Amino acid sequence: MQACPFGTVPSATCSAILKEPMPDKKSVVIRPAKGFTGSMSLPGDKSISHRYAMLGAIAEGLTKLENFSTGADCASTLECLKTLGVKWERIGDAVAIYGHGPKLKAPDAPLDCGNSGSTIRMLSGILAGQKFTSELTGDDSLRRRPMARIIEPLEMMGAKTTAADGGRAPLSISGGRLKAIDYKLSVASAQVKTSLLFAGLYADGTTRVAEPIQTRDHGEHALEAFGAQLERRMKDVSVAGGQKLHAIEATIPGDFSSAAFFLCAAGLFPESQLTISGLLLNPTRTRLLDFLIGLGLRITPTDLREQHGELVGMVQVQGGVLKGARVVGEDTAALIDEIPVLAAIAPYTSEGIEIRDARELRVKESDRIASVATNLRAMGAKVEEFEDGLRIPGGQKLHGAKLDSFGDHRIAMAFAVAALRAEGNTEITGADAAVISYPEFFNALEGLVQR
Repeated sequence: MQACPFGTVPSATCSAILKEPMPDKKSVVIRPAKGFTGSMSLPGDKSISHRYAMLGAIAEGLTKLENFSTGADCASTLECLKTLGVKWERIGDAVAIYGHGPKLKAPDAPLDCGNSGSTIRMLSGILAGQKFTSELTGDDSLRRRPMARIIEPLEMMGAKTTAADGGRAPLSISGGRLKAIDYKLSVASAQVKTSLLFAGLYADGTTRVAEPIQTRDHGEHALEAFGAQLERRMKDVSVAGGQKLHAIEATIPGDFSSAAFFLCAAGLFPESQLTISGLLLNPTRTRLLDFLIGLGLRITPTDLREQHGELVGMVQVQGGVLKGARVVGEDTAALIDEIPVLAAIAPYTSEGIEIRDARELRVKESDRIASVATNLRAMGAKVEEFEDGLRIPGGQKLHGAKLDSFGDHRIAMAFAVAALRAEGNTEITGADAAVISYPEFFNALEGLVQR
């Protein structure tokens, strides 16, 4: 541990937050487990933390966010806001943001978004409405990810952009007065939808965004929490320009995508008992619960309540015998963050898991289809790889192996879960990638394992 402005955190986490070099290819060894039992809560949801921080920055007044995400991605958002003249401070597990109002300060340096696609895409919507030029960049992984999906609509609204070859970062945005548009997303993306709604606050008229498949609606809830008026109809959402936002105080619910790893770990052991409290249960995020119940887990949500439009509660999980399933179409879109860990436990199911319509996974922090297939094969599994997914037979026994995170937080955590049922120890190199979303992950996992 080391002293850090973000409190007492693992050294690698502080290094990520402060943009200092992290140790190269830090490894973690996972030993097989006999069971998985206990109670836990999770750091604040990453998706909500990003959105609340950005809206708090352009709202009037002091926004205080309890249980703010501890991940390096959300730290990247905060650092970008600081470069834009927004004052904030960390107080325990809370972040206080001193709202700057709709007009931010021209940055005197490129905005470093680190590994965070959420930061670069959603913040671009706000920057499109500013009367200055900003440059957004990030690490090697982020600079490989597609940005054309935000460039096109933001240019339609009146922003001027330049980007690297293939519409990738570094991305320069010259903003100003925007015009409202009626835009249909070509790719289902909550990040792009949120970016356009944020830009819509600065536009003349009403901006409408239509989705091909409904995605998570945290952007809509966040805007409403900060006082914006929206019109929502099925897969369409509209926002009128010129609305002013007010500061809020909120406790951010536990990150559901992080909970997925523990839910799947519980599924590996028929006698497991797991309780997660204070968890985000937004219906656009919780398809995984239905999916795992279908696989054979017993999951009971309790203590349900609403916080700023978001459903929050407790889930109690009991293990079972895992069957098998197919993930396609809208299920793929709903489970896109959870697919790596579902694929990682697929060999332990009785019937296997097939995943299709998941081409989007090729352009995440790593090529997640290839990363999953490579690591499963290293553990001795049979895997069939497609351009848009995977087919992983069930009833397989895996052995420990030396695996690579490929610099991807979800791959590192997914295979820590898979390793709990393998024969022999598993070493995951680059495990420090977990700091991107959940720095405390390996300690939390070990605290629930029975040996």
